Amino acid sequence: MPERSGRQAKFFETDQAPRRDRYQVPTPRLIQSVPGERSSSIDITMVGVIKRMNVLRSILNIRLGPGAAVLPQDVTRIHMEFAKNIEDGHMGPRKFFKENLPRLKFWNPSVPMIVNRTANQHGPSTLSLYFREGGTGATEFTMPSSSTKGHAKAPEPVEGERVVTIDMKNRRSEMILKDFMDTTGAVPVTPTPQEEAELKDLAELHKRSEIDREIGRKQQEARRREAAMLAQARSEAAALKAGD
Repeated sequence: MPERSGRQAKFFETDQAPRRDRYQVPTPRLIQSVPGERSSSIDITMVGVIKRMNVLRSILNIRLGPGAAVLPQDVTRIHMEFAKNIEDGHMGPRKFFKENLPRLKFWNPSVPMIVNRTANQHGPSTLSLYFREGGTGATEFTMPSSSTKGHAKAPEPVEGERVVTIDMKNRRSEMILKDFMDTTGAVPVTPTPQEEAELKDLAELHKRSEIDREIGRKQQEARRREAAMLAQARSEAAALKAGD
């Protein structure tokens, strides 16, 4: 299996060597609560748990999941084109762009990935995969910048390069990804033991946040009942005073 490495950077803009060690997250220390008791700092504690959970979730989300794969060396570049809105068959391509492509870029920072979004809902939705022909050396080419105005059309393959185009229109993102993996021969990334531990930590943080949320809900309900009882008592006292 190819060596795993990765670097989260601005979307589709980096070709620097990835460094996995930047994404190591200390194991969160969960604060234990005493059954039947609740300190005045519960809100602060819950906020801290939620913050840690969100940070850990965002890091794991870009490193793992559908689209986390290492591309073979013969893949030279990737181009996507689809409409901005989801109507007329562009929902699957848009989901692939938002969920799968960032993971592919994370694990393959040196592979150019250009996205061309257009205003033409009835236009094509294509995923163009460029490959280096067998035995050829480095392939030189120029790539346009990604565009939201339809200005980054898929370029023609250069000498020593071939292109395979996948029609994404009216297809689910899962099927688009399957075709992508089958066509490129990309190797899916599996969690390391440390990432498995981080996933476990995330599950524990989620469980703790659910407990805190339920306790907070019950406390709020108790405060509302107390306020209602106090308001009723004051109303009854005022009525008695008025009747004297």
